[in-house]
Formats: sequence, structure tokens, C-alpha cells
Amino acid sequence: MRSTTRGRGRLKLNRYDAQQFRVRVRDDGIGIDARVLSQEGRPGHFGLKGMRERARGIGGQPEVWSEHGAGTEVELIIPASVASGGHVGRRFRMLKSQAGTTS
Repeated sequence: MRSTTRGRGRLKLNRYDAQQFRVRVRDDGIGIDARVLSQEGRPGHFGLKGMRERARGIGGQPEVWSEHGAGTEVELIIPASVASGGHVGRRFRMLKSQAGTTS
């Protein structure tokens, strides 16, 4: 994805419980054209495609919403068992401790 032109972003830990970990990242940048989203990215670029592949590789469900001129929002939902265990789990526990939790 191209970087935002306005420079404001927001990270929100939406939910961390026994079933799942959900995190959402939003920016107020230029957004992503709907054609680019529907085609899994731009030709020769692997940002969106790679993000989705990595998320699915750990059992995640990635969602991307965007509208040209209105910014982009990305949500990732992964099983709590992934978030709390092993190498990947350590990173998510650190994020959880820094962000706090909300249900």
C-alpha cells in the first residue's frame, strides 16, 4: 500500500479473549482504489496479497476496507491460541500489554 498523505493513523485492540484476538489499524490517508482491492493489489506488488497470505498462514482472517480519499482500515482476527503461544504469541502479548484490552 502506498503511504498516507495526511500522516495520521490509529491502532485499536478490539478484542482479546479465550477465542480470538482482534486488532484494527486505520489511517486517514488517500485510500486504496476499489479496483486495486478487488484485484488483490497492483500488478508487480505483493503488499495486499502478502499481508493476506501471512494472516491466513497463522489462521487469521484479514479484512481491508478503503475508499479513495477516505483512508484505509485493516482488521486482523486470529485464534487466541495463536496469539498466546510461541514466537508469534510473544509479540501479541507485548501488544496487548501496551494497548490494554477492550471487548
